[in-house]
Amino acid sequence: MTSPANAAAATAAQLARPPAPPARRLNGVQRVAALLLSLGKTSSQKLLRHFDQEEIRMITVCAAQLGTVASEELDRLAEEFIEQFSHGTTLYGSANEVEKMLEGVLPDDQLADIMSDVLGNSNRSIWDRLTTVSETVFANYLLKEHPQTAALILTKIKPSAAAKVLGQINAQTRNSLVRRMLSIKAVVPEIMRDVEKTMHEDFMLNLSGTLEADSHARMADILNKMDREHMEDALENLNEVKPKTAELLKGLLFTFDDITNLNARTRMAIFDQIPTDRIVLALKGTNGQFREVILSSLTSRARRIAEHELAAGEPAAQRDVLDARSTITNLALEMAARGEIELNPKQDEGAFFA
Repeated sequence: MTSPANAAAATAAQLARPPAPPARRLNGVQRVAALLLSLGKTSSQKLLRHFDQEEIRMITVCAAQLGTVASEELDRLAEEFIEQFSHGTTLYGSANEVEKMLEGVLPDDQLADIMSDVLGNSNRSIWDRLTTVSETVFANYLLKEHPQTAALILTKIKPSAAAKVLGQINAQTRNSLVRRMLSIKAVVPEIMRDVEKTMHEDFMLNLSGTLEADSHARMADILNKMDREHMEDALENLNEVKPKTAELLKGLLFTFDDITNLNARTRMAIFDQIPTDRIVLALKGTNGQFREVILSSLTSRARRIAEHELAAGEPAAQRDVLDARSTITNLALEMAARGEIELNPKQDEGAFFA
């Protein structure tokens, strides 16, 4: 017979024991995250090496927000993925546990980047995170949506971000969206969740591709502003390690030699702003065909002066020549960034006559 003291102690122990977490059905990335956390560091590391960085990022974000997973759910996962998974313990997914799991799998800089993303995003809604998306990209995305959906999305993001996005949209569409935003009614939670899910998939999960494209564009801009010798050396070195990336960057670069690929109107717009003496310096060492294309872009007076000085054959230091060429290409890049010209290889396709 159990004594009153033992019974009381048993009751106290039951009261002190934390209640079992409620069972919940996990899906998708949550199941992967739960399994990896339950396997422990050594086993999970072996598996994680088979994922790419974006997949690891998705799993990491999900795992950090996983919270408590009941033993019943782990048992169900075990039956599906592992034949002999006998432990029915619970686990708690947190940023700390995720960081331990990833140590040794990724380089320190990649781990720090992912953990920064996890810690920074764990308490932020999708609408807060959308403020990091380029307003131009966001505007182009909304223009493909139904106007009412676009208006709803604009009412959910921060006002400062919405203002920037609206500034990228033509006046007629912008005014229509503003009117719709003023008349937005309450949206049922189920539909709102669908919208949030779509925005997360379209932007957050696909953001790596956008960032990668942006990083290539930024790198091309840096290379464009380097000395020609340094630029070619950097590309040659990159080509040995990442030939596809090097090829992509070459396609984004704009050099002095590419000026002859521009149409006549664009060339004239560029050289109208370059002093004649700089043009003469830049043309030193070029062949006759290249010179003719450039000279044909000058005014009659500037052309006569340039031809006279080039015919004199005065020598020039290589550094001065490269500096003059850099001045011209930098001006072209700046004009393109302001939308004044387009740096593409298309020539004039035709002309209209009165």
